[in-house]
Amino acid sequence: MNRTIIVTDSTSDIPPAMAETYGIEVVPLTLMFGEEAFRDNLDMTPEQFYERLPRSSQLPTTSQPSPVEYMNVYQDILERYPGSSILSFHISSGLSGTYQSALLAKSMLEEEGEGITVVDSLSASYGFGFMVVEAARLAAEDKSPEAILEAVESLRQSRKLYFLVDTLEYLQKGGRIGKASAILGTLLNIKPILSIDAEGIIYAVEKVRGRKKAIARMIELFKKDIQGVDKINVAVGHTAEPASGEEFLKELSGHFTLEEKVLTNVGPVVGSHVGNGTLAVFIWPAK
Repeated sequence: MNRTIIVTDSTSDIPPAMAETYGIEVVPLTLMFGEEAFRDNLDMTPEQFYERLPRSSQLPTTSQPSPVEYMNVYQDILERYPGSSILSFHISSGLSGTYQSALLAKSMLEEEGEGITVVDSLSASYGFGFMVVEAARLAAEDKSPEAILEAVESLRQSRKLYFLVDTLEYLQKGGRIGKASAILGTLLNIKPILSIDAEGIIYAVEKVRGRKKAIARMIELFKKDIQGVDKINVAVGHTAEPASGEEFLKELSGHFTLEEKVLTNVGPVVGSHVGNGTLAVFIWPAK
């Protein structure tokens, strides 16, 4: 029987148990500490990464899977499930070359690649991970690829997200801001709130003084974003600090009725750009 197989990359930050439950194929990006290479979430766990990151003198670098790696994944799926379709969802093309690698892999397969659809999520972390999970749920219900893509696009448009960054250090090391700004921000206890725009690019929403005020401001922003909506689904990404995610969920529950709740790690690849203490919050209307 023909079926639809869901593929994604490791920056979707889907909890491993959830990916296994829904049969999602996750292709890892690579993280480099100097000459040491680690497959995201496989050779290095988030716990190991966030313990090591503050001690590293150099910012780790990252690289996307090659087109050949994706081609091999697609070929393996098509051999196991002949005649099936593949929906392959990836981190925003504005943040990584991962989407382009997957597109090239599809083109390399020529006729075999006709049943493969590569999707630019225009998002990052569980900001598209939740869409991948929903796609897998719909695939398990034998929905057509077209119906799955339509449902996922509707979710993408209704999703709201904010990242609370605890320190400006990694934005500075990554060249996002100047060193003087990072030092001043640290002295003033500035906590940047970031989001991702319609083009899939990260931008600064506000800079708030103090973490407690920043969390309160994030909730205010969500209330403004989805006025008139009471019941929501929510996912909180944390940097191997689940207590911080639980705390935010508790705060959020005072303002919304929370249906589906997901706690997940911001994985090493995404974490290399934002650092320890980050909170990434994603909400979308409940059905």
